[in-house]
Amino acid sequence: MPHPIRHLLVASLATLASACAAAPSSESAAKAPEPADPYLWLEDVSAERSLDWARAHNAKSAGELADGEFHALETRLKAILDSNAKIPFVTKIGALYYNLWQDAQNPRGLWRRTTPEEYAKTEPAWETVLDLDALGKSEGVGWVWHGADVLEPEDRLCLLSLSPGGSDADVVREFDLATKTFVAGGFHVPEAKSSVTWRDKDHLWIGTDFGAGTMTESGYPRQAKLWTRGTPLESAQLVFEGAVTDVSAGVFHDPTPDFERDIAVRGTTFWTDETSILRDGKWQRIAKQDDAMASLWREWLFLQLRSDWQVGGQTFAAGSLLATKLADNLAGTASYDVLFTPSERVSLAGHAPTRHHVLLSTLDNIQSRIHVLTPGPNGWTREALPELPEFGEIGASPIDPDESDEYFLTVTGFLTPPSLHVGELGKSAPRPLKTTPGYFDTANLEVSQHEATSQDGTQIPYFEVRRGDREFDGTTPTLLYAYGGFEISMTPSYSALTGAGWLEQGGTYVLANIRGGGEFGPKWHQAALKEHRKRCYEDLAAVARDLVARRVTSQSHLGVMGGSNGGLMVGNMITLYPELFGAAVCQVPLLDMRRYHELLAGASWMGEYGDPDDPAQWSYIQGFSPYHNVKEGGTYPRTLFMTSTKDDRVHPGHARKMVARMEQQGHDVLYYENIEGGHGGAADNGQRAFMSSLAYRFLWRELGGPKP
Repeated sequence: MPHPIRHLLVASLATLASACAAAPSSESAAKAPEPADPYLWLEDVSAERSLDWARAHNAKSAGELADGEFHALETRLKAILDSNAKIPFVTKIGALYYNLWQDAQNPRGLWRRTTPEEYAKTEPAWETVLDLDALGKSEGVGWVWHGADVLEPEDRLCLLSLSPGGSDADVVREFDLATKTFVAGGFHVPEAKSSVTWRDKDHLWIGTDFGAGTMTESGYPRQAKLWTRGTPLESAQLVFEGAVTDVSAGVFHDPTPDFERDIAVRGTTFWTDETSILRDGKWQRIAKQDDAMASLWREWLFLQLRSDWQVGGQTFAAGSLLATKLADNLAGTASYDVLFTPSERVSLAGHAPTRHHVLLSTLDNIQSRIHVLTPGPNGWTREALPELPEFGEIGASPIDPDESDEYFLTVTGFLTPPSLHVGELGKSAPRPLKTTPGYFDTANLEVSQHEATSQDGTQIPYFEVRRGDREFDGTTPTLLYAYGGFEISMTPSYSALTGAGWLEQGGTYVLANIRGGGEFGPKWHQAALKEHRKRCYEDLAAVARDLVARRVTSQSHLGVMGGSNGGLMVGNMITLYPELFGAAVCQVPLLDMRRYHELLAGASWMGEYGDPDDPAQWSYIQGFSPYHNVKEGGTYPRTLFMTSTKDDRVHPGHARKMVARMEQQGHDVLYYENIEGGHGGAADNGQRAFMSSLAYRFLWRELGGPKP
């Protein structure tokens, strides 16, 4: 089974939790003033006063939106999510394939397994390993699956991570795959934002909340300890630690046969880290730029550059992928092979080793491409996988890199349901294994790619999915979606919920590739960092204007939606560019950029946005702080704000306070807070269907969509 740390040694535990991270800047001589905030009481997440406020708003929103058409859509979306026809994607553990399956009868999921031979059948026979719904019922906890870390090479004992209600914080419990039971007296880590991995059968590398001073300001572990089976957690031995101002620090074990090693990662920011190898009882740092991402594969060290690097008389461009022998790097004698060099519109999307090769994924003008890299006595060779579809997203992943060159290939597109293929490098081309049926009517739908010119002249690409028989008369309800942050790319993929909830109704869907994302490599991301943040909002405004200029839609029929950092984007679109939109949906958002670094994981994002305590940085941050830019007397598109009480990454106080302020100013807004769900906004398919239906029905009504 691929080890979660083996092939991507990221900068921090925050990355493992999918959180965005960065360390605080040095303290300024004077702290920037903090504007008066009459709604601080809404930051008390579980206080009855706050919850009563949320319940009242939930009732108002549901009362307005939950009509017959809403319930019909909710039923439709839940049926899609619960469908038995969807692909059961698997992970290989030992000789078996494991899958977490959620449907109407198993809302929290069945963790189950089968053989590769059985999996190849249309209707595989599955063996249940753990029933999460039954477990939750017996223990009185609404457990949400967070994954399993298996002890290799025995592949019997594993560490299960289970979250109460979907929060990032979870409980870790030792489980026996042979008996399908939790290990009596086994390892057990209380609820926290932890990092726990095996070193061997009787020892864990653990970072968790050990008490005062053991967590960073970002809310992640800063200490790594070695915990011995049968001893109290409090007695674990400290082996590595970072600073309180770091994002996190952790130690992990690489169990690759013949290449076993322990690795320490000190995440100084999301974009920088110090990675070390344990040698002769001491930590030796890998030689690299702090902002380069290191990964290990057997004897090889890969470095993915995020800025230009001069070393050994050579200059390597930001966005490149380099390879060298780990031993040479540690000895200071490394020479680097260039496995990938970016161009203006071609970027690295990822790399994943099999037993003898490396699968290299790239984006060519946001079209997926897969190549196979192979080391040999004369260097590395490169060849392409067969031609792949236009306007699609392709993902390649090794099945068991310790044992074989087999891989799974997933292929999808806006109008192409996901399909799963299997192949073996050097032996067989990918062949179809499983397909997903179409969940919405694609007749007359077409996909096109366009560009808009941003304020500084930069060309911003966007995808458009629309009915080919709709007139370009400016009347089509159009949903504009974007993210624009943390070097995350928005790529063409199949969304059954968007298809059934929006496209099938006759709406147009637009996906914008604004700066701040990773579509064109690190420079595309870095162009919208900190003081340049407004560029990503200028980019989205340019796309909105282009849609109107092309008569795809008009202001009154154009809506915008986004979540998390994308929720911050929506907040800025409605406050900075309210004249461009008829409605908006703002999901699990950041909005108060003066206090974001004091709320939950917020301190970890200052490398992206800046430090609001620093007067010089607050001077530009306040320019994209929606909570401070919404004004009484302003005219804003009607907005539905959505969040989760259990979101322990982006504080629900952001959305709560924004709504309270806008209501006090006399603006007409709606708000819905799901009690469970964490940062994803929902804990099971029923909640996902409900929240999605709220968003789509709200937008359809506000943007003038005709009744179905």
